[in-house]
Amino acid sequence: MDFIFAFMIVMVFMVIGEWVSTLSHAFIPSVFVTAVVFVIGFWTVLPKNIVTTASFNTNFITICISLLLVHLGTLMNLRELVAQWRAVCIALLGVAGTLLLTLVIGTFIFDWHTVVAAVPPLTGGLVSALLMTNGLKAQGITALVALPVSMFVIHSVIGYPLTAVMLKQEGKRLVTQFHNNGEQLNPNLPKFKESNKPQKIEKQIFNLPAEYQTSAFIMARVAIVALLSNWVAGLMGNIINANVICLILGVIAHQIGFLEDNALNKAGVFNWLMYGLLAYIFAQLSVTTPAEMGTIILQIIVLIFLGLVGMFLASRLLAKPFGMSWQMAYACSLTSLFGFPADYILTSEVAHTVADSDDSEEYLLQNMMPKMLVGGFATVSVASVIIASIFLKLL
Repeated sequence: MDFIFAFMIVMVFMVIGEWVSTLSHAFIPSVFVTAVVFVIGFWTVLPKNIVTTASFNTNFITICISLLLVHLGTLMNLRELVAQWRAVCIALLGVAGTLLLTLVIGTFIFDWHTVVAAVPPLTGGLVSALLMTNGLKAQGITALVALPVSMFVIHSVIGYPLTAVMLKQEGKRLVTQFHNNGEQLNPNLPKFKESNKPQKIEKQIFNLPAEYQTSAFIMARVAIVALLSNWVAGLMGNIINANVICLILGVIAHQIGFLEDNALNKAGVFNWLMYGLLAYIFAQLSVTTPAEMGTIILQIIVLIFLGLVGMFLASRLLAKPFGMSWQMAYACSLTSLFGFPADYILTSEVAHTVADSDDSEEYLLQNMMPKMLVGGFATVSVASVIIASIFLKLL
């Protein structure tokens, strides 16, 4: 009964975060609300081990990370990335601006370990936060364990509304362009309002009847790729982190048709793994005290400020050479703070709000959505894993 009760509490906390986010139209991130609820709980009546009691323990997370990284590879479409290469470059160079300013100036303000622990989650998402948390534990730097988690939680609070402002400015510019210049919808691009997502033609090497394409069959193949990735990393002496290899082999497996698009969602287990990963991340907040959290928040705010300034400078300087407005370039770079699905949700809501007709809304989506999606994938799914893997060696 204790296990079921613990699981129920964890899920209720997740629900609270999601409902508040929905009520605020995603301007208050669900992860922020859930983290606050967990912190209040840990500081009052919540048992410190409630997440592990709910079955989200270290063994679960070890499997979870490998499977999710292989899954991220199945979301990647190389043709889309090539077609939107400018957005990919801008997003990655924006991340480079963040790294440059935080490492150069941040290390003058805070100690090296603080900056190294906090920066990867700033330039990525959930997986980066988890990798840095586990790395700090392995190095025995327990005083900073809550720092990556807190960075992951807090930077989205700033990132969401700032990105929305940039997209609204770009949307207004595009609506004016649409009406004044007689712009037409591109017939070669997908109808985002109808399909909600570009349709992909899947290549599959297993031409089995539908009744054999079960969830277990999908998960078995994802597990094979994850196992192969960890084996290859071991053969290489972990010179390249196993997580990076999981991502790379996930992309290759998807491209050759061994894995289908969006594999774990089709298997029906993606949300389960994500909730478990989130719960494990929030469990790290149990080591904090109000005094420690006050110090952590100061460090995080300063590093977020430096990171956003570095990202802005890179975007502003490079926007014109890459044929974008600086607002669109900055929005692409800001996707590194949250990635999918927040980039999709924000772009859809802004387009709907700013547009004055169905055609102008579709025009906004055609011009903004592909850039935001590939920018988010390039930063959160690829760059953040590589950055975190490199920074782990710097601890």
